[in-house]
Amino acid sequence: MIASVLTTSGYRTGLYTSPHLLNLRERIKVGGNSISETEFAASMTEIMPAIESMKQSGRYRELTYFEVLTALTFVYFRIKQVDFQVLEVGLGGRLDATNVVPQPLVCIITSVSRDHIQILGDTLEQIAREKAGIVKPGCWVVVSPQHEQVASVINEICAQKEAKLVRVSKDVSWHKIGGDLQHQSLVIQGRNGRYEVDIPLLGDFQLENAATAVAALEILSSLGFHISATDITRGLAKVQWPGRFHILRYHPIVVIDGAHNKESARRLVSNLKDYFPSQRVILVFGTSRDKDIPGMVEELASLHAEVIVTKAQHPRAANIPDLIAEFGKRGVQPQSKETTAQAFSTALTRAERNDVICVTGSLFLVAEALDYFSKT
Repeated sequence: MIASVLTTSGYRTGLYTSPHLLNLRERIKVGGNSISETEFAASMTEIMPAIESMKQSGRYRELTYFEVLTALTFVYFRIKQVDFQVLEVGLGGRLDATNVVPQPLVCIITSVSRDHIQILGDTLEQIAREKAGIVKPGCWVVVSPQHEQVASVINEICAQKEAKLVRVSKDVSWHKIGGDLQHQSLVIQGRNGRYEVDIPLLGDFQLENAATAVAALEILSSLGFHISATDITRGLAKVQWPGRFHILRYHPIVVIDGAHNKESARRLVSNLKDYFPSQRVILVFGTSRDKDIPGMVEELASLHAEVIVTKAQHPRAANIPDLIAEFGKRGVQPQSKETTAQAFSTALTRAERNDVICVTGSLFLVAEALDYFSKT
């Protein structure tokens, strides 16, 4: 959302996100356009001597895939002479490869929930400390609505570092005023103005995200960058973010959502009930084996949906018998399909015109759904 508004405001804007859905080059964009194969190769060629030098020195462990990709991104953004770099943290924050920017203009911490607990810690407080590792002394920090224990940790760290804190829902608020299955309209009351905006994204979480983006954009405006209320309205209206409560077709409804932890599954269930209160749901579910599978299944079981479990073509994908067992503990007996194509085909066969097919549990699964439904 921020990158879209900055681009609309006339700034050359680099955007780095992860993971990708269909193509690695989706992660690295300038002005909304993915890095080309030629540009990717040229940037990789530029950093190869440094990679080889580090290998030969023996002083460092082997670089990770994400570290190399992040270095490549910084090189590419330098080549393109971007005005802004919008960087999504890969995992956690404190030790993430993106956390090398000494003086970011704005740091943003969106809703924190239990995820990657093997790495970040198994309590919300521990995870919050890792996330807040991106906060730098004296910088601006925008924080989305948080659990009380998360907010307490972030407040403490911001106070220690004398960071300037903007709290979404307290300092910046929003309310929905309309929408359908293509868009949502909302009013955002910022610190410096009021914005009536329309976003082509669905789900209550996207309203919160829009308010968070506006809070950050207002800070940039106050720092002297030319970002008007019209730029904000136009930029948000053009934003694209596939795979998150994303409707692919309408008869039957096919909605894909990359929810992959208990909290995001809970919000998915809430949104399905809000948007489709009286429609039958057929759930296609697959996830990674390192996720909180019991927590996700507990939330999804409350849909009372017909369930098909499957496995994405990814080495981290959870085994189908494990998924069947978790649903079984909650009185749900799912069908199982060895491939995602079989699962999607079965769901389409089972669905009537007004039913809802929901594909969720993993962005890897969602990527395969995007590919499958674009060809059928």
